[in-house]
Amino acid sequence: MNIFVKLGTLIEEQNLELIYGAENYVDIPITIAEINRPSLQLAGFFDYFDSKRIQILGKVEYTYLEKLSSEERKSSIAGLLSKKIPALVVTSELEIFSELLDCAKEFDVTILRTKEGTSQFMSDIILSLSVWLAPMTTMHGVLVEVFGEGILLIGESGVGKSETAIELVKRGHRLVADDAVEIKKVSRKTLVGSSPEIIRHFIELRGIGVIDVKQIFGIGAVKDTENINLVINLENWQAGKHYDRLGLDTFTTDIMGISVPSLTIPVKPGRNLAIIIEVAAMNHRQRKMGYNAAEELNRRLMEQIEE
Repeated sequence: MNIFVKLGTLIEEQNLELIYGAENYVDIPITIAEINRPSLQLAGFFDYFDSKRIQILGKVEYTYLEKLSSEERKSSIAGLLSKKIPALVVTSELEIFSELLDCAKEFDVTILRTKEGTSQFMSDIILSLSVWLAPMTTMHGVLVEVFGEGILLIGESGVGKSETAIELVKRGHRLVADDAVEIKKVSRKTLVGSSPEIIRHFIELRGIGVIDVKQIFGIGAVKDTENINLVINLENWQAGKHYDRLGLDTFTTDIMGISVPSLTIPVKPGRNLAIIIEVAAMNHRQRKMGYNAAEELNRRLMEQIEE
């Protein structure tokens, strides 16, 4: 499946001013997150030029164009727009050259303008495109936010993921997704999870049916997206199986090439999973801050032995 975002979506999101719109410009697909400032291209150098990128004109490019004669300026701009780029954005609310508008009409290229400075706008749109165009996969599970940590609960159907999520919501935490979790890889180290729009804020409880968490518990009980910081696998307790009791070993789950810290929690009657997951979230935060309780206990034991 080809991932893209429509130019019209970016225009609305970034609050861009339309100077000239190409035919069906709102439906133009943007397929790559990289953008380009065409300094060398305005001088006529097009080796390795990617015409699929959105082009940005800032004060540096404008200063160069201002020093050219009208004929040279039109030739320079025409060379760029003739490559059929998806759009060109003028930053800092700079004045639009008449030659730029003429070439836009000639080659039917969308021209946009923003009040933002070049660096700020580039930062904003790169971040936006990275999210829109991020590789995505869908996993069966439940995603909740617990003490600021994104916890992905996985396990077989019927193990109690949704019931645990409801208990966590009652304790003041937030639901992100139930049953199907859409996961985007927005950077080399970051995974962001969300719910498919059609089932967003809904959760299924066996014996009750589908409920709307936002309507029952309030807007503060749900969240649209959350980073995935920890994976917890819930499995039915298996007699005789060894479960980690100290926490010295580190386990991870691979999701789209990123190793996410993970735990396996056995489920059996009498265990309060919501409290266990709260403690797991707090312990995970402590580890990220440099403190590992298991290592501290091990250190004390080794010192006792040495004495």
